[in-house]
Amino acid sequence: MALVHIDGGSSVRIVAGVDVGNETTEAAVARVEEEGGESVFAGSSLTFTTGMKGTIQNVGGIRRALSQAVEKAGLAMSDLDLVRINEAAPVIGDVAMETITETIITESTMIGHNPGTPGGMGLGVGITCDIEDLGSVGGDAPVVAVVPEHFDFAQAAALINVAAHAGVAITGAVIKNDDGVLINNRLDHKIPIVDEVNLIDKVAMGMPAAVEVAKEGTVISYLSNPFGIATIFGLTPDQTRQVVPVAKALIGHRSAVVVRTPSGDVQERHIPAGKLIVFGSRSTREIEVDAGSQAILDLVEQLAPIEDVCGEPGTNAGGMLERVRATMANLTGEPQANIKISDILAVDTMVPAKVKGGLAGEFCYESAVALAAMVRTSRLPMKRIAERLEGELGVKAEVAGVEANMAVLGALTTPGAGKPLVVLDMGAGSTDAALIYDDGEVVSKHLAGAGDMVTMIINSELQLDDRELADEIKKYPLAKVETLYSIRLEDGTVKFFDEHLPPETFARVVLLAPEAMLPIPTKHSFEEIRRIRRDAKASVFTTNAIRVLRHIVPSGNIRDIGFVVMVGGSALDFEVSDFITKVLADYGVVCGRGNVRGVEGPRNAVATGLVISYALQQNAGSIV
Repeated sequence: MALVHIDGGSSVRIVAGVDVGNETTEAAVARVEEEGGESVFAGSSLTFTTGMKGTIQNVGGIRRALSQAVEKAGLAMSDLDLVRINEAAPVIGDVAMETITETIITESTMIGHNPGTPGGMGLGVGITCDIEDLGSVGGDAPVVAVVPEHFDFAQAAALINVAAHAGVAITGAVIKNDDGVLINNRLDHKIPIVDEVNLIDKVAMGMPAAVEVAKEGTVISYLSNPFGIATIFGLTPDQTRQVVPVAKALIGHRSAVVVRTPSGDVQERHIPAGKLIVFGSRSTREIEVDAGSQAILDLVEQLAPIEDVCGEPGTNAGGMLERVRATMANLTGEPQANIKISDILAVDTMVPAKVKGGLAGEFCYESAVALAAMVRTSRLPMKRIAERLEGELGVKAEVAGVEANMAVLGALTTPGAGKPLVVLDMGAGSTDAALIYDDGEVVSKHLAGAGDMVTMIINSELQLDDRELADEIKKYPLAKVETLYSIRLEDGTVKFFDEHLPPETFARVVLLAPEAMLPIPTKHSFEEIRRIRRDAKASVFTTNAIRVLRHIVPSGNIRDIGFVVMVGGSALDFEVSDFITKVLADYGVVCGRGNVRGVEGPRNAVATGLVISYALQQNAGSIV
């Protein structure tokens, strides 16, 4: 065991605390006197967690965090006497989160499309006809020209003009290429044109079709209305019900095309959202996911403490929760029957539902419920991590202390903080709270849902299919590049630059990341992206803050709390702390970000607490 002497005094042990989180691993290294327990912190670090929290893959991230911390302390890894790891295994948050909504799989009789740059204006109804066959069209029947990819804009415009002069009633056009405006500019008789139809080969010939293009600054009115579609195509009431997804998908758009497909048979298969079966300590209750997030949360609170949650077999909810158990069983090596869900966070959201039979990925928004599950396993996985770490480093390693309790000890190093105190620890996977009384007694609670769930909701609602980008949108404010020398910020102010901005940012919504402006590849507006980001944070963090505080206060009345210190990675977010401070101010609670040891801000609370808890065992020593 390495002994270090400082100031010629008593021998000390070099102790490291390591906090393994869902996304980051933090370490703190201190010299702790063997007698008296005085602690002098010498270094700290922050790195990404390797693997899923609570699994043996965490060892790589722990070693990296320790290496960085001891280097900052001017020590070597061999100088360490003890490594203390947070007790992360009993609750592993946000193993799986999904939006649960009823899935309708429909072989629809209609397909629709909305490009960004249509040509012409108005409503055109006719029979679909390949552009090469326009010359053979007889009679007065109106037609909609279908233009494949191998026709350029000049050829297409010439063929349509020739056919129109020959008496063919061409009422609209559907085009594969992005040539709508170019073709329209060359037509003698203007027609509505919808371009960028990726699946042009799927458009059946000889079928009724409608093309609508609204004036600039306005939106379509016929094809975004189920009854408008029914009027154009002469649909029955039952058929009108089936085109509702198409109409919803086209609401608010400037252009659209709807084509009647050859098959009039509509087949549907419903995969319902399903029920949640919540097992409380006293009773078991069921609730439909369709009841909404508030009803689910109310039931969870009524039945607390929760022993397990299951989903109805054959439903979206059932499938999601079984995947949670299967994932954790594979990662921890425990039998699936031992994996229990200790908490559920439900948040109402909107998800894009793809319109079956669409020409270019059309979608409509549907209400959904996002679920985050917190999984309880045995303590065994973290013990395995400690054993592996001890074997690799040759340093004693132990699992020590419930995470929230350690966060309290770390938060108490915030200048001005004192007992009684509530610590609100907001990470990536879970929201934890602990209340410490004057006598040192600690009451804590862990709940599912935090930063990762916000990322998931942003990713879903903006249809990004890019979790990393969604995480960036969560972290940084937005701006709109109005000119190559100016941007408009979220508060409405304009910022000017001496040198021109990158051309790829022009007229785009960008993220103001520390290193650069990052354009967001989405058609959503500046205001819509901001709303989705803020609503996701507010719904997850303020909901969980209220939930967890009610759990730890003996009376259940949040007004009995005097002070709340926010710690954890999410406390650094540029909006989250303000949201929570505002909502708790309504209860008369003083709330603010922590500043661990006066230098770390809201970070490193658990890692610091792990060291302090050891020091307190050494004759209740002081903390420096």
